[in-house]
Amino acid sequence: MNNKLEISLGAYSDKGIKDDNDDFLICKTPHGHSLKNKGIVIAIADGMSSSDAGKEASHACINGFINDYYSTPDSWTVPNSAQKILSALNSWLYSRGHTEYQSTRGMVTTLSILVLKSNTAHIFHIGDSRIYRLRDNELEQITRDHRVWLSDSKTDEKSYLNRAMGIDLHLDIDYHKLTLEKEDIFVLSTDGIHDFLSHKKLQKLLISSELNAYDNDQSEPLFTRQCHEIAQQALENHSDDNLSIQILKVNNLPLAEEKEILLKAHELPFPPPLEAGMILDGYQVIEELHASNRTQIYSAKHIKTNSSVILKTPSINFSDDEHFIEQFLHEEWAGKRINSPYVLKILKLESKTNSLYYVTEYLQGITLREWMKRNPLPDISIVLPIVEQIAKGLRAFHHMEMLHQDLKPENIMIDVDNQIKIIDFGSVKIAGIEELKKSGEDQNTLLGTVNYSAPEFYLGQSGGERSDLYSLAVITYELLNNALPFGQDMPEKANYRQLSKLNYISSIHLNPMVPNWMDGAIKKSLSLDIKLRHEDVFEFLYDLQNPNSHFLNMSVSPLIERNPMLVWKSIAIISFISNLVLFYLLVKPE
Repeated sequence: MNNKLEISLGAYSDKGIKDDNDDFLICKTPHGHSLKNKGIVIAIADGMSSSDAGKEASHACINGFINDYYSTPDSWTVPNSAQKILSALNSWLYSRGHTEYQSTRGMVTTLSILVLKSNTAHIFHIGDSRIYRLRDNELEQITRDHRVWLSDSKTDEKSYLNRAMGIDLHLDIDYHKLTLEKEDIFVLSTDGIHDFLSHKKLQKLLISSELNAYDNDQSEPLFTRQCHEIAQQALENHSDDNLSIQILKVNNLPLAEEKEILLKAHELPFPPPLEAGMILDGYQVIEELHASNRTQIYSAKHIKTNSSVILKTPSINFSDDEHFIEQFLHEEWAGKRINSPYVLKILKLESKTNSLYYVTEYLQGITLREWMKRNPLPDISIVLPIVEQIAKGLRAFHHMEMLHQDLKPENIMIDVDNQIKIIDFGSVKIAGIEELKKSGEDQNTLLGTVNYSAPEFYLGQSGGERSDLYSLAVITYELLNNALPFGQDMPEKANYRQLSKLNYISSIHLNPMVPNWMDGAIKKSLSLDIKLRHEDVFEFLYDLQNPNSHFLNMSVSPLIERNPMLVWKSIAIISFISNLVLFYLLVKPE
């Protein structure tokens, strides 16, 4: 079965009646890994004619985007990758236009980009180039022109671009996405084409019998010829600009991501339960370190290199559980792409595996949970470096557009030197993988652990980096106070009413050594409203390490709010003693 994204493409670009061609267009179709994780990029740009270096701008924009886009991490989403690159390109064009050409229009160009990834079309657009889609013989203009007309009639040709690359330091680019269907046709054109062909005429040319007579052996020459014919028609209609057009047709779509994962999983059997001395693909098992109903973890030795490693295998109980298999494979995928001294390293195997498992570096130490049991109420000078390392590990996930979603003491290892590593990837959400899934698929399932999962997950909402921050804040509080921040276990299926009744217990009641400003920083990142937390883990870390004036004078709640039972017991005791004294005075003989 052909499980690849495939297109047919035709392109044409000519200077028309002008002396030079300021347009530029390109299509990049990678192979293998990049085709799946990055997709196909089709782009068109029109250097503004009144710009000092419009041609250079159009070429720089498209070439710069192509080169940088395929260098971004696979875990990044298409919008995140594109926005970062386009912002940098726009800043470069704007700066160079001002410094080299001393003009606000030194290097200005339109830009329309179509990224086809899996079953989705991502569209980025600024200016008055256009992207159309032809589906079921109906032509739709996907982009809108960023052009302002100065008269009531377009025939006066009094208009100007109000948005383009390099025209302003602030970039305001349109983005939206569409679900692809087989046989979809997309058209990218500059204004030298579409300003001189009516919508109806362009649609008629595209749905001609010649275009729809798809022949696999002659598809590309046919589309190229069609582009040339459309350009000629625009020229005959007195086009006075450069003529550039690309036409592409979606010939094949890949399987949905979950189906592809299952196909891969079924190629490999689950390994049997392993015992000391057994050999699996060149790894000799030393001993079983941990076993649950879901996975087994073994210490092992690579026979060829004599190096110590850890093997993680899925439990045979889940061999027919599609969701479990998907999570196990994503766990390996995520771990291989994070490079941080504070995150467990999943090793790339030198030889082909014959069953489903993965290999990690060997760690010596205990879980943070075990460490906390041995070190209740440790000194703050010990806690802060531990929290800092966890934060840096989380930052490595977030930099790759991944959410951990299950940060807890059991998923953190610590060695004798108090060096930590985040060790579990079972609940990781990978943005670049998520956008391969079908739209509308439920992706807000609670994967974390009670007491450490952010409130938004209980309510079925989508989390973000600040959801991981909430988990880090819980761990920080627990390290300092040997207790949970709300004084009780979180209900397993908490609703909004139950969450709203939770009251944060200030650290001063549990560990007087915790400064008020440090407790304030923790409380902020434990806000039930995700928008009220710190922006990211480093902002939280900074407030933990540096007194924030906002938290210095935070008032402590009254004792009756902090410990009502103690208040009422005290009142009862005082009342009892008072009654005894009064009774004594009444019965005391004269």
